[in-house]
Amino acid sequence: MKREVVIGLEIHLQLKTRTKLFCSCSTDYIGATPNTNVCPVCLAVPGTLPVINDLAVDLAVKMGLGLHCDIQDGTRFHRKHYFYADLPKAYQITQYEHAIAQGGYLDIIAEGKKKRVHLDHLHLEEDAGKLVHPTADGRLSGAAYSLVDYNRGGMPLSEIVSRPEMNSPAEALAYIAQIRQLARYLDVSDGEMESGSLRVDVNVSLSNPDGSLGTRVELKNINSLRSIGRALEYEIARQNRVLDEGGELEQETRLWDDAAGVTRSMRSKEGARDYRYYVEMDLAPIDAKPDYVRRIRESLPEMPWDKRDRFVSEYGLSLEESQQITEQREVADYYEEIVKAGAPAAKAANWMRTEVQRILRDDALDITEFPISARRLGELISKVEKKELSNTQAKDVLAAMYGEKLSLEEAMKKCGASGEKMTGGALEAVVEKVFASQPEAVDAIKKGADKKGAKVKFLQGLVMRETRGSADPAEVARTVAELLK
Repeated sequence: MKREVVIGLEIHLQLKTRTKLFCSCSTDYIGATPNTNVCPVCLAVPGTLPVINDLAVDLAVKMGLGLHCDIQDGTRFHRKHYFYADLPKAYQITQYEHAIAQGGYLDIIAEGKKKRVHLDHLHLEEDAGKLVHPTADGRLSGAAYSLVDYNRGGMPLSEIVSRPEMNSPAEALAYIAQIRQLARYLDVSDGEMESGSLRVDVNVSLSNPDGSLGTRVELKNINSLRSIGRALEYEIARQNRVLDEGGELEQETRLWDDAAGVTRSMRSKEGARDYRYYVEMDLAPIDAKPDYVRRIRESLPEMPWDKRDRFVSEYGLSLEESQQITEQREVADYYEEIVKAGAPAAKAANWMRTEVQRILRDDALDITEFPISARRLGELISKVEKKELSNTQAKDVLAAMYGEKLSLEEAMKKCGASGEKMTGGALEAVVEKVFASQPEAVDAIKKGADKKGAKVKFLQGLVMRETRGSADPAEVARTVAELLK
């Protein structure tokens, strides 16, 4: 029986603030000694009161506007009760009935098709601490004891809840990637899954024969896009297998075991009633009046999808080229500066996707650390367009500019790429050198054994390589022909 896959995602973004959501403790917990970035508020000492972090509200509103949400005024926090060692209060301060951002949508491209995924809401909440289960072989279970680190407790989170409208792992991955891209464009979050600043809870079910949603299973403990794809593929196959065998699925939370490549049951899935929500009376409603929302909206940069489409229409790039160049806001800005410096858009895109990306990848650099300014690179590419430099020469010049920290002019001088073409006696000397290295080819040509001219073209290519592209191809052909007579 064919069943439709139905996927909904809950994405938790750690917001880029210096202090936690309800206290002044530092949010710089990565690598910190456990339980040092804590205070009476985030440790839930009796008598302490939370104070809202205004910047966290700003960032949540920013993200909500980027996702086309309606920003709500006067929203409240609630207490969500559950008992777990990483939550010292035994409840989490979150938004329940009225989130700060409602509705919204995100347009994605998956498997060559565009699709609009609608959001349910975006809300603010505090993060829990972190449990560490030390095991000798790194398994998810079997530890004799657990350790708890409260440094992460109280970190500001923005939880983005989609509607169950994705129907394949590819769509889910495209949605997550675009949420991460938007968060980085808006400078709302680092969006690093490996460090935990972006975490995803995956809800997956298979539709019933009448089209209604089947039993929903939640997947946790997934820390990379690749693992999310693998977990979804496994879970979809598992649910189909259970139903094909006449079994029933349980509404539960399952963990992804990346090493074994399987999901494992963790606990039955709680409902809203189990959490006993009620209003957090120690926090006032959030003030988000129209003037405040307008100010945040006016601070937004160009959205990544708008930039992507503009690069296609304005610069004539392919969708693939534009997606690659606009993946990071800083890379896209650097590219536009190259074009403004006079480089043709197509050539600038090619250099960005090949030479620049190669250097960044090989040396593990960010574009903001690239020492060559966009203006200088644009001038270099312009010289290639004007035929003042060959592609080969320009690559040599770029290597000298980067490796030896030389200016464009210094690098050109060092590489012998002054822009002047090699002619006359200098070119003849190079041709003679090539002839001396290929006596068999020269002899065959002179004896008339090169009917199709392949050996002549071979020699011409060697001369061009020897001159590093500083000779005119037509003049090389004439010189080779003359000296072969």
